[in-house]
Amino acid sequence: MNGILFDLDGVVYNSETPIAGAAEALARIRERGIPHLFVTNTSSRGREALVEKLGRFGIPTAAEQIVTPCVAAAEWLRTRQAGQAGDSAALFLAPKARADFSGVRCLPEDAESGARFVVVGDMGERWDYRSLNRAFRLLHSDPESVLVALGMTRFWLGEDGLRLDAAPFVAALECATGRRAVVLGKPAASFFGLAVQKLGVPASEVAMVGDDIVTDIGGAKRAGLKAILLRTGKYRPADLDGVADGDRPDAVLDSIRDLPDFAM
Repeated sequence: MNGILFDLDGVVYNSETPIAGAAEALARIRERGIPHLFVTNTSSRGREALVEKLGRFGIPTAAEQIVTPCVAAAEWLRTRQAGQAGDSAALFLAPKARADFSGVRCLPEDAESGARFVVVGDMGERWDYRSLNRAFRLLHSDPESVLVALGMTRFWLGEDGLRLDAAPFVAALECATGRRAVVLGKPAASFFGLAVQKLGVPASEVAMVGDDIVTDIGGAKRAGLKAILLRTGKYRPADLDGVADGDRPDAVLDSIRDLPDFAM
């Protein structure tokens, strides 16, 4: 491996608890000078908040080392809104994630029409029927409006157990509107391509390290990367049952702490 992409939740930490040995493993990766980035589907908080969180866990990180769907989506929206006065976005996001959308023209949070883009991320317990129905009304009121998914993570491991992520809500809106979402996050090949471009290493020489068999492993393999599955976070032994050969990980390790010896 000449480059590594690390997932965050389930790999470096579980919610607010660092995974044992993560800081030490990443320090060894830095000492060896192996190019690496953090590639996460986290859309419940902005990139600066992730930098602060990693710092608390003894992992010094610059914002530019973290690739998130929020950052990718904000750039995608700014490009499409340039010179188009009416192309407003409706953001279905947690408040902590909105900072990454600076410069994006957004509708008021109670608007039920007028959205060219409906952006759906992880709102956690803020999701309720009214919010989901409002997203549906925004899409239904304009046949040209675009549903934008900030990744398609199905669930993640929180402090109180497994919790739904953005994908189930995106799927509900796809079902109700008959539209397919534009996915700006894992497992989209374009998202992995963005990370690889930033890393500056050929995709075939880059390994994605994650705990999600679908978004991390399957997505990376389909984008031409290698993939390493960790037995932490949401991993369950049954995850490997019935996985197509092309989507299977190149290696399965117990934890990120085992990566430096494996990689070197």
